[in-house]
Amino acid sequence: MKLVTYSNNGTEQLAFYINDTLYNVNAANNSLPNTMQGLLKDWDKHMDAMRKTEQEIKEGKNTVQGTPYKGASILAPVPSPTSCRDGYAFRQHVAAARRNRKVDMIAEFDQYPIFYFTNHNAIQGPGPIPCMPDHFNKLDFELEAAIVICKKGRNIKAEEADQYIGGYMIMNDMSARTLQMEEMLLNLGPAKGKDFSTVIGPMMVTPDELEPYKIPAKTGHTGNAYNLKMTCTVNGVKVSEGNMGDMDWTFAEIVERCAYGADILPGDVIGSGTVGTGCFLELNGTGLLNDPAFKPQWLQDGDVVEMEIDGLGHLSNTIVAEKTDWSILALKKK
Repeated sequence: MKLVTYSNNGTEQLAFYINDTLYNVNAANNSLPNTMQGLLKDWDKHMDAMRKTEQEIKEGKNTVQGTPYKGASILAPVPSPTSCRDGYAFRQHVAAARRNRKVDMIAEFDQYPIFYFTNHNAIQGPGPIPCMPDHFNKLDFELEAAIVICKKGRNIKAEEADQYIGGYMIMNDMSARTLQMEEMLLNLGPAKGKDFSTVIGPMMVTPDELEPYKIPAKTGHTGNAYNLKMTCTVNGVKVSEGNMGDMDWTFAEIVERCAYGADILPGDVIGSGTVGTGCFLELNGTGLLNDPAFKPQWLQDGDVVEMEIDGLGHLSNTIVAEKTDWSILALKKK
């Protein structure tokens, strides 16, 4: 299934996405929930009816009226996650970033997956990304994939962890690099450099939809892996390209670590981390390493950032400057 949350007269509404049309889940079957949160809370209870209802719509047996996807007010597929973590799964990105800083690859990357918590209240879907003046000090995108957890678990082994994944989404982990790098000098963070916007969407795609793309996990790793091309353009110019199959740590292994000694809950969102070449920080560093005259690029007011992942759709956002000159960088003590 491909599931979308959209604004229906100002209210969050869960919908099936079928042939560029949205079908209100609850209107199609009043035993089903109106919202993604309601579905995730009782995932196993609703799944058979969800699949049956979707099939009936596809076959014309259910005559619920559809809404054109184009023109609808699309929200994040999981508008209010219970938490949001972001992983660090692509070795290529980590190695390139460290090479560009002229430091060795860190051995611990290959020993265990890591993640950080970001602001789950700053989750958004397609549309404008409001940015404050300090965010424009090296404003960056990060091309990622993400999962949403569909049932509660604790101390889950990687071999079982894929059963806890309800679906997959595109993620853009927006980053204000000057704020991020300043605070990380104190060995804490990222925080203010990341807390203003994390974009997911435009839809959540259940694992069964991705079966044709399935590939083996990398040697020595456990869990589902998928051959899904990932791209990002800025103002129509391709700036990044990678593949979800290049994840060194699988989502199952990241979930295993997240759930060690802690509950994971329905509605938790977990990102993959940045794909290789998936942000300006890496691309600028590589450019300057190869050519001292290279001109770095960062996101600007009005830029349109578009991401695509095979099978997961197309996610578009526009950078919008807030009308203020307030700066927290200016508040630094001398």
